[in-house]
Amino acid sequence: MKSGLKKTYNTFSGKILVALGLMALLPYLIVIYLFFYERITPSEMVYLFSFLALFSILTGFLLLRRSADQIYRLSKEISKLESGEKQDPIDIEGDLELAEIAKHFNSMLKKLNEMNHKNQEQATQLMVYARDLSLSYQRTRQEEELRNRISRYVGNNLVERLIELKDGVFIETERKNVTVLFADIRSFTAMAERMEAEDVVSMLNEYFSVMVDIIFKNSGLLDKFVGDQLIAVFGLVDISGNHPENAIRTALEMEAALQKIRKDRKKRGQAIFEVGIGINTGAAIIGNIGSENRMDYTVIGDCVNVAARLEQMAKGGEIIIGEQAYLQNTGGFHFESRGEVYVKNKLEPVICYNVLGYATKSEPEVQEAHI
Repeated sequence: MKSGLKKTYNTFSGKILVALGLMALLPYLIVIYLFFYERITPSEMVYLFSFLALFSILTGFLLLRRSADQIYRLSKEISKLESGEKQDPIDIEGDLELAEIAKHFNSMLKKLNEMNHKNQEQATQLMVYARDLSLSYQRTRQEEELRNRISRYVGNNLVERLIELKDGVFIETERKNVTVLFADIRSFTAMAERMEAEDVVSMLNEYFSVMVDIIFKNSGLLDKFVGDQLIAVFGLVDISGNHPENAIRTALEMEAALQKIRKDRKKRGQAIFEVGIGINTGAAIIGNIGSENRMDYTVIGDCVNVAARLEQMAKGGEIIIGEQAYLQNTGGFHFESRGEVYVKNKLEPVICYNVLGYATKSEPEVQEAHI
């Protein structure tokens, strides 16, 4: 046999041969031997044969029953392993075949346990990888959501700078020197009353889309929309350049874009409008202001109030800037001095200027206002 087992008494097959010998051959051989050599009588031969046959059958049955019991114990051990009641290798004393089966089964069990241990390690690694992947996905999603939120306020060219600057957290509350721009459609209420609601919304969406792109282009931050009014802040998220100059350039580009919008709307037979713009430079408080349920990232302070008052003074097509915006800008613009003006909630007069356009070599930078 390949397993090296020999058919001895200690094997299951050997016991079968012994049992068959006892039950089939031994009684006949003994009776024949005694009958021919010891001269027993036929009646004695019958009794002796019956006794020997019964003895052989019982002995063979006991031998086979012992092997059957060993097989049953082996089956029980395997069942315990299968149900998880037992983890140790099978330890059984019995016929050589059963011992070999238990040996091979224990070897297979050892390999299965090793494979199970490796699988558990791999499963643990996969869980770690899955956790890391989930955390990476959450961080990516949070960054994407943060980018989307920030992109509503600033241009895409500044989103990455904001995230890197504050480690993924939007700018904290602080006091800073900034330039604030207010732009408002003139006579909007009266015009809106004559228009269909859908047309009003379409007009505002067209107007705001163009204006916001210009603000972002010049490194500005969109503060908010208030009805038809637009508020932008410069010098808050981009320290490069000159923020009063950026704001003034934005206002001039907005006026140029409005001329095209008016021309296109006039061709379509739609209502046209003009915008007044006010710009002021100074210290302001910037931060998240509101309640737990509703927060706005905005700017507050005297600088903002003055910019709003200058915008209210501006007629359609006019750009009015405060003194600090005029003094701190480094661009080549053509201004007209308006002198000192009194604005609401200010005891002292405010010096302001009209922005007439880009300066040329043949034109002086500042003109006195015509009275």
